[in-house]
Amino acid sequence: MLAWITANIGTIIVCLVLAAVVAAVIATMVRNRKKGKSSCGCGCSACSMAEFCHPAKK
Repeated sequence: MLAWITANIGTIIVCLVLAAVVAAVIATMVRNRKKGKSSCGCGCSACSMAEFCHPAKK
């Protein structure tokens, strides 16, 4: 098992770094969604789909 790990250490490190980046992006998206921020970054004032994204509360 140790020989396999040492033979593939580069691949393992790259996979771990990519997994950390993906987790950070997802966490940021969830955090922004909870704060009510737009995912497109431009706000909803000029968006034609704003009524579908943020429906009026009853």
